[in-house]
Amino acid sequence: MKDLIAAVLVLMTMATAALADSCWWHNGSLMRLKAYGAERYFYYEQPRDGLWSAGVRPGTLLFNGRKNGNWYSGTARVFSSACGPMEYAVAGPVAPNQTQVTVQGSRQTRSGCAFTGNVVTDTLVFTYSHQC
Repeated sequence: MKDLIAAVLVLMTMATAALADSCWWHNGSLMRLKAYGAERYFYYEQPRDGLWSAGVRPGTLLFNGRKNGNWYSGTARVFSSACGPMEYAVAGPVAPNQTQVTVQGSRQTRSGCAFTGNVVTDTLVFTYSHQC
């Protein structure tokens, strides 16, 4: 019985470590999650076609922040070829099975590079795909 418990604990540790450098889907793009302690970073691994014109390339950072329990909080970015990335605060839960992260935040919209004064709420959903 001790051996079985030890084996289960090893597998659980390996599963947690696997998610520390793992691939996730977000809005048609494949993302890479990097974890360093509580710090979390989602980078584009394979950006969807429409993002290339906005300057997004493999390795472009979309989200950086922290995981506290089952909660992420940090900074997300929206991209523009004319104006560069715009940062805004986001936060949200991790699914109980640890395979989905949903963060939400409000940001101003732009017309060209000028802020319009209008505010929209963005929801970013990351769904686990595989170990990269």
